[in-house]
Amino acid sequence: MKPVAAPSLAFALLLLGTTLGLAGTDLVLPAVPGLPDVLGGSAAMAQLVLAAFVAGGCVGLILFGELGARVDQRTLLVSSLVAYALVSLACALAPSLPSLVALRFLHGLSGSAAAVFAPGMIRAMFNEARAVRAIGLMGSIESIVPALAPVVGVWLLAAFGWNSSFYVIAGLSLAVAALIHAQRASLPVPPPTRGAGSYFRLLKNATYLRYALTQAFTLGGLLIFVFGAPAMITKALGASLNAFIVMQVTGIIFFVIAANSASRLADMFGAERMILTGSILSALGLMGLAAYGASGGTGTLVIAAVFVPVNLGLGLRGPPGFFRAILASNGDDARGAALMILAILATTAIGTAIAAPFVTAGIAPLAMVAAGFSCLSVLLLLALPKLPA
Repeated sequence: MKPVAAPSLAFALLLLGTTLGLAGTDLVLPAVPGLPDVLGGSAAMAQLVLAAFVAGGCVGLILFGELGARVDQRTLLVSSLVAYALVSLACALAPSLPSLVALRFLHGLSGSAAAVFAPGMIRAMFNEARAVRAIGLMGSIESIVPALAPVVGVWLLAAFGWNSSFYVIAGLSLAVAALIHAQRASLPVPPPTRGAGSYFRLLKNATYLRYALTQAFTLGGLLIFVFGAPAMITKALGASLNAFIVMQVTGIIFFVIAANSASRLADMFGAERMILTGSILSALGLMGLAAYGASGGTGTLVIAAVFVPVNLGLGLRGPPGFFRAILASNGDDARGAALMILAILATTAIGTAIAAPFVTAGIAPLAMVAAGFSCLSVLLLLALPKLPA
């Protein structure tokens, strides 16, 4: 494989592409409650603006995973970003809420390509230590986007109206597409499988499933608790959303520290040990939250403190776990990344649905559902075969 001319620039472009995909939800979020007043329709239909984007993203993961195994991923990445920009413009000009919902499905579909292609390209750009470090940095930045993008979205909404976030996404997507096209030579592409691989083959690969499913269950456990925490804190504990913000900010800080230390620690102690240690730590944190709630605890600062190990554990295992899942796909990088991200989304959606009826009953039920998935991650790590040393 030809050496990469400018790996730092190539990585930055991939990071921008994946961040724009996240912005499709978080930047638009503040405008959703006011959409019925502008475009007609109901509040329930306005929520479909978010749901349609996620649904389109799930379809896009599978589609781009398949296409990326057969077609030059650099061409697909540029094309998807251009499509993402054009659909963003169409969303900004949508005449009604039903039409916006339909366009948002295409929005999510076109915006999912970078998340599929980035892991394999990073693997091709760097050796294992640097790749794990790069994935850790990408995860750190992506964890901050959901916290900061809604703040920017609020400002855009107040200053320029509901469709301004779509115009911003369109402009940035076109700019990134142009940069990637201009720097095409700096982006390596894993050799295409030309149809030799398949999703079915990955689902039969126990080693790939070891890393992909445990990544999904550990991250899913954390997200299940996060998604239910606002209602649990405000309804069950009678606290304000400030308590949730404190919990989130504290957790993100420790996740960023751990994720950016994961590569060095994996070099010192071994990637497999870090994956197992991080998974256990995350599961213990959620079990601790469940135990605290079952004992009658209601302190929001205690919740924030016990939530720290959950984030630390994910930060320690996330980068090496993600990277080794791509390795275990045996060159089928695009499908491997797509299937793993889809597993994360499915785990979060299923767990959130299971926990939904119980979020106002206190800490324990929510934490127990989340801990169940996180503990399953540890069990699968112990039961399924690992990559050869």
